[in-house]
Amino acid sequence: MSDTQPIRFFHRGQIVELDRVEPTRSVLDWLREDARCTGTKEGCNEGDCGACTVVIGELPQHADGAVPAVRGLALKTVNACMQFVPALHGKALFTVEDLKACHGGTLHPVQQALVQCHGSQCGFCTPGFVMSLWPLYEQHAAAGSRPTRQQLADELSGNLCRCTGYRPILDAGQRMFELPGAAFDTAPAIAALERIGHEDHAHGSFHAPTTVSSLAALLERKPQARILAGGTDIGVWVTKQFRELDDIVYVGDVDELKRVVVADGELRIGAGVSLETAWRALAERLPSLTDLWLRFASPPIRHAGTLGGNIANGSPIGDGAPALIALDAQVELRRGERVRRLPLADFHVDYMKNRLEPGEFVQALAVPLATMQRELRAYKISKRYDSDISAVCAVLAIARDGERVEDVRLVFGGMAAIVKRAPGAEAAIAGRPWTEAAVRAAQAALADDFKPLTDMRASAGYRLRVAQNLLWRFWLETRGGDPLPPEAVNVWSSVERTPAVVEGAQP
Repeated sequence: MSDTQPIRFFHRGQIVELDRVEPTRSVLDWLREDARCTGTKEGCNEGDCGACTVVIGELPQHADGAVPAVRGLALKTVNACMQFVPALHGKALFTVEDLKACHGGTLHPVQQALVQCHGSQCGFCTPGFVMSLWPLYEQHAAAGSRPTRQQLADELSGNLCRCTGYRPILDAGQRMFELPGAAFDTAPAIAALERIGHEDHAHGSFHAPTTVSSLAALLERKPQARILAGGTDIGVWVTKQFRELDDIVYVGDVDELKRVVVADGELRIGAGVSLETAWRALAERLPSLTDLWLRFASPPIRHAGTLGGNIANGSPIGDGAPALIALDAQVELRRGERVRRLPLADFHVDYMKNRLEPGEFVQALAVPLATMQRELRAYKISKRYDSDISAVCAVLAIARDGERVEDVRLVFGGMAAIVKRAPGAEAAIAGRPWTEAAVRAAQAALADDFKPLTDMRASAGYRLRVAQNLLWRFWLETRGGDPLPPEAVNVWSSVERTPAVVEGAQP
């Protein structure tokens, strides 16, 4: 790859070519300041509010399947504030300004429905809602289907309305399918992306390999380079912490890392697979993970971010690690041609520190299919129901022979400097009948397993009490047998009704 190549992408009906762009310039800033497309708004500038939502289009063979293709083009929502302009190379960028153009100069059904249903109040957030609804409209219109109101709410969970106007926006999401609309013509974008091609690309200090072998070779030459996937963490480093980045190696164009494969008794999730696709693959096999999937950030974050990045980043409040550790997942690491595996439970050694060697990267995550037979529950405790960071995340699993617990995994996030198992609590349960006495002993042991911290999300005492209550709830949900005694129901209710657990309404 040469030192600098122009960035080429499809926008506003043509191929845009940029010769000199700062590697960390955000798509949001470029749109507003350079392209003068000011419909995309800056709200939080950290991926929380959705005001900057745009849609990225890719050829299906280069997308990871997070969303179904619409007439030959895969469309996904992302937050423009967290995407760097060089990552647009070889992709199509759509903003609210495009909708009238793609609908013959009149309002698109999404926009018209928001007008008819009075879905816009102050109007600041409206373009973001429009762009979240647009690909949903195109996907369902192409399939001849309709989303439920709950599906609409889930899709809009990353768009915040400060005027509290969610009801008419959801009304508009249902009304838009009743309005006349022409099919979105994807042919110009597809032709443009085919002309641009899909090859290794570099723009200054921003490097974008397209194969695992070229990625491995690049990182051997530049072992101190910063690996960038979806930008959902690194984007905030730039916009909020104003950090300077040197060499950046972008893995979002490496197709081999975007595959989910079932082989040799395991589910192998490539490190470049989006959070949306990875969680869907897990939840299809373990429906008890569905709630954790849908509450893991927002659709634009899940479309951009990757499960491999979530694990490599190693935040103790990242919700990916608890589920994977409870399933005995292994992390597959590569440096040059050498590939090795570690149990994920051993990968993180301290706060934001792991066992990666210089030049080494996460290649995949492997989950044994046999562990998916365990009785498993996942619980996310946060102040806001949707799109919030966990105060405590617990993924609890047991395997039984009759009433005797043969195997147990009690994994907690938010309770220590790293996501970790609770060894004392597990020892109190393993080999014993699945009874109240065993669970009570495990609850007591949690106080020795964890010394949680106090921060803005929860106090140490609250975290410990919630972790103990979730263990009790897990037993209530899996115990079977006779109806629950009144005292057990009261404990369950105390977990459900604690204000700090359920504070905040679902958008």
